[in-house]
Amino acid sequence: MTSTAVVLVLSSAFIHAVWNLLAKRAGGGGSVFVWLFTACGSALLWPIAAYVWFTQKPDFGWTGFWFMCGTAVLHLLYFVVLQRGYRIGDLSLVYPLARGTGPTLSTILAVVILNERPSLPTIVGLVFVVAGVLLLTWRSGPRESDGRTRAAIKWGFLCGVCIASYSVWDKYAVSELNVPPVLLELFGNFGVCLLLTPHALSRRDDVRRVWRTHRKEVIGVAILAPLSYILVLTAMSFTPLSSVAPSREISILIGAILGARFLGEAHTRRRVIAAGAMVCGVVLLALG
Repeated sequence: MTSTAVVLVLSSAFIHAVWNLLAKRAGGGGSVFVWLFTACGSALLWPIAAYVWFTQKPDFGWTGFWFMCGTAVLHLLYFVVLQRGYRIGDLSLVYPLARGTGPTLSTILAVVILNERPSLPTIVGLVFVVAGVLLLTWRSGPRESDGRTRAAIKWGFLCGVCIASYSVWDKYAVSELNVPPVLLELFGNFGVCLLLTPHALSRRDDVRRVWRTHRKEVIGVAILAPLSYILVLTAMSFTPLSSVAPSREISILIGAILGARFLGEAHTRRRVIAAGAMVCGVVLLALG
């Protein structure tokens, strides 16, 4: 990866971890919370997207348009599954599992579907990242084997499948169809908002409650989630997905630290070792 791609991806990773901390704090908001932050995010993105449209005059045709619609559906599944996981489990469990499963599947799909050929350092780096994720999410003791933990693991894995799916889909849109990242993110946010609007209208009391109790989290995620993804989409536009997707997972370390610092979740020696493995993996991926 180039130095520009590394800066974009690592910046995205930090921002991504922060907005997931906010989403965890509002874990009880569920799909109503998703509707609120995508509505606010869409309002913020429209002026920027309009500027990009009139200055760049992108030509991606109907294929690009349908890909933008498809990303809305995939991101809807991702956000709803993520919120369900955060309602049940710890940030330090759901987040690493989701972020670790996602790039592993993304890299496999990139090789199979997009015909990418990762270099040896990329492959070794991916092994380090995945090993770190497995060590970070490994737990022991009777408390860790209860039904809620098993359910959280299930939702974390499903979230990883969603991440892999939209990563490959969106990589093709920005690199092969030349869809500008800002436009793709706008369509994703606005599409999710539209799809959830009937649900939100039927639960007006919940909308008011979530806005009243989690307004700061709504606004924070509305700003940080699109910013994080626009940065990584920009990197995807000129960098193989098999390098970008795993490199983002330095956010796992950041997320674990944030969970320990702000949510009182445990931060043990095992997690430090796991984080070290992931850092080594990111370095190797950058060299690849």
